[in-house]
Amino acid sequence: MKVAIIGAGASGLLAAYAAASNGNEVTVFEKNEKCGKKIYITGKGRCNVTNDVPPRDFLPNIVTNPKFMTSAIYSFPPERLKSLLQEGGLKLKTERGNRVFPQSDKASDVTKCLVNLCENAGVTFKFDSEVQNLDVLESTMRGIIVKNNFIQFDKVIVCTGGMSYPATGSTGDGYKFAEKFGHKIVEPKPALCGLELKGNYFCGLQGLTLKNVELVALYGGKRLFLQRGELLFTHFGISGPLVLSLSSLVNRLPLSELELYIDLKPALDDRQLDERILRDFSQNPNKSIGNCLKNLLPNAIIGEVLSRSGIDAAKKVNSVSKAERKVLLTNIKKFGMIIKSLRGFDEAVVTSGGVDVSEVDPKTMESKLIKGLYFCGEVLDVDAFTGGFNLQIAFSTGFAAGNSIKRG
Repeated sequence: MKVAIIGAGASGLLAAYAAASNGNEVTVFEKNEKCGKKIYITGKGRCNVTNDVPPRDFLPNIVTNPKFMTSAIYSFPPERLKSLLQEGGLKLKTERGNRVFPQSDKASDVTKCLVNLCENAGVTFKFDSEVQNLDVLESTMRGIIVKNNFIQFDKVIVCTGGMSYPATGSTGDGYKFAEKFGHKIVEPKPALCGLELKGNYFCGLQGLTLKNVELVALYGGKRLFLQRGELLFTHFGISGPLVLSLSSLVNRLPLSELELYIDLKPALDDRQLDERILRDFSQNPNKSIGNCLKNLLPNAIIGEVLSRSGIDAAKKVNSVSKAERKVLLTNIKKFGMIIKSLRGFDEAVVTSGGVDVSEVDPKTMESKLIKGLYFCGEVLDVDAFTGGFNLQIAFSTGFAAGNSIKRG
């Protein structure tokens, strides 16, 4: 079989390797000058290749369409990916949260390993070769158009990525190919990204990192998200691990209808927090409340909490009323924020949305509409939380497609 792979990212390289290992004649077409441009920037240049958990623990970390991914993850789980990379000479290490990285901390080593595996399997690479179109006859793939020339192929695997980090070449090409031949595209949205907030108070908090706080989101009065961890105030609003996870859960919802707040002291319930505040007040009766709260809260956020509570920061704690203390407690336990929008694709770690998976075979990644056409990786409407899950999805879907194509 002659197989064309469009895109030399994570899913494309695995698809190429798997298809070539089955004895097929495989050519990878990449519009950039080299492979794996997005791999180079993942994990802040270290490349979090996967999350080392069994499939049953992996699947709950997939936000969109986990059921579709069941077969691919069980067929090519993190354990199998690690073995393949190690066979290719890449040394790995596992860090906090089961995150797997190359021992060298160099994402480029991951790409080199994958390219070497492909080349040893007989894969041919064509760089600076943007695929302009697909050629289909009677719902069957015939080939591709590159530089206005038709090239015949029996199978075509689209691994063009989504729309996040467009500078790496992810500009939505795969959506256009899919839509042209009848596939439904679920509207792409930024995922694993920061959230822009209404107002301007956060400008004064810019650079403040809050650790061991709880971020809570309610939708329709029901709790959608509650997680403890770290977040960061920025010039546009909030970011950090908690916020990235939340963004993937809310990016398809009407953001104006969400109720969002931070519990600044989640280890203390209301009674315990009130007792703590009273104790601090009794030990420092002549201090201003602004100074007294420095033992309880980060200095940078005290002014905003007091402003929301209607309390002058210079007010002595011995003159703070019970009613004022109650309002203060509420603003510490429920530091409210209003989301204006998601940050854009240029900052989003991944894309949510893409080719509707109901029109794709979950075992082979082949289109149900066009024979010989496959979709892998971020071009599909599948995304997950941070921690190596999204790259594993790319590897598993790529392997599923490539491995399903047997030598003809």
